[in-house]
Amino acid sequence: MSQSAFPAYRDQCGWNAMLPPRQARPHAVGSIRVRYAVVGAGYTGLAAARRLHELDPDASIAVLEASSVGEGASARNSGFMTPNDSKIGLSTNEMARAEQLNAFSAEGFSYLTDAMKAGGIVCDLERSGRVTAAATDLGADKIHSMVEGAKRHGFAHQALDREDLAGLIGSRYYQCGLRIEEGYLLQPAALVRGLADTLPDAVRLYENTPVLELQDGAPWVLRTPEAVMTADVVILATNAAIKHFGFWRDGLVTIYTFAGISHAMAERDAARLGTKPWGLLPAHRLGTTVRRVGADRLMVRSLYAYEKPLAPLQVQEALTGCFHRRYPDLSHVPLQYIWGGTTALTMNGSPRWGRIKPHLYGSAGCNGSGIVKGTLLGKRLAEMIVTGDPQDRLQAVYGRANRIAPEPFRTIGFHAISAYQRRKAGLEM
Repeated sequence: MSQSAFPAYRDQCGWNAMLPPRQARPHAVGSIRVRYAVVGAGYTGLAAARRLHELDPDASIAVLEASSVGEGASARNSGFMTPNDSKIGLSTNEMARAEQLNAFSAEGFSYLTDAMKAGGIVCDLERSGRVTAAATDLGADKIHSMVEGAKRHGFAHQALDREDLAGLIGSRYYQCGLRIEEGYLLQPAALVRGLADTLPDAVRLYENTPVLELQDGAPWVLRTPEAVMTADVVILATNAAIKHFGFWRDGLVTIYTFAGISHAMAERDAARLGTKPWGLLPAHRLGTTVRRVGADRLMVRSLYAYEKPLAPLQVQEALTGCFHRRYPDLSHVPLQYIWGGTTALTMNGSPRWGRIKPHLYGSAGCNGSGIVKGTLLGKRLAEMIVTGDPQDRLQAVYGRANRIAPEPFRTIGFHAISAYQRRKAGLEM
């Protein structure tokens, strides 16, 4: 079972580029023996390593990151975080499951924010609320359903019309929206860098150390470009890249998404971005995410590609169009940073998670909800390993990922469904 440094991003993460330079930890060299090896220094892997140390403080723990922290997929998201995991609009008979999902999400949120406080991590965390908006009649129907769902769940919320949204975000592009009070914005590269740099001293982090080969055995053998590591227990916290180790290929697809952040704007232009802070999610899942970044920048996130990235010029033109359609008065402002990132999707939205084979565990299929859910799943994976708790309740609440059709039907189906959904999304793209 082998893996190159996947994915090999050809563009720098914009969130990371806006931060001061960081000195990466040394890569692994020589022969290394550990009790636990965690592959992947994203939210899941870092939470797993932290929790392993809490539960087994005398154990040797290594975290191997194929790139440098801040350049991986965990830093390439939009920086939205919420302690609630329920989908607003769930029917009444799903209320019990929604409450359980929220309880797990609150656990992950608390574990993450406790680590942030303990480490003094500065990542521009702001309680902004969570805004979902519609630009089409079909999207407006979904917003109305979400408003009813918010009432059923007892979430503090505000229904927004076009004028409300214009006052909030400075654009009249959207028909209506919903704002839930419980929602946060942050700088994702600053967060994941902070989590990595405040790991317990007993946890050794190796950066720029891709695992090229994973050999089954007791112990497991992990081969990297310049090291051979043996470990009693291995955690693959690699999301989409787990397929490149030969596991769970029947349940995951790799999706690239793309984002851009504008140049810093002049004060007069920045005044057109409404009040701050705010972040907006589209009513349609293939729509464009938009958020204000600091006092004078705008971020847009849109486009989806199956298993491989799109051409840079195509991405630049599409994201620039998303930006300027919403803010035609800012058509003279270009995007400064443009990048792509991967996520892993499952057919039914449930993660693929848990024991793969003796002493080998994995977590994949975050379905685009990585910060809080990834933290929770990493924490619970460590608890499963050390305490022997099979985590049956978590498995029951989140469900198990369905199998996906084999190739070539998988590719054909993805492109057909994507084309249909893009037509439905319409102006929300």
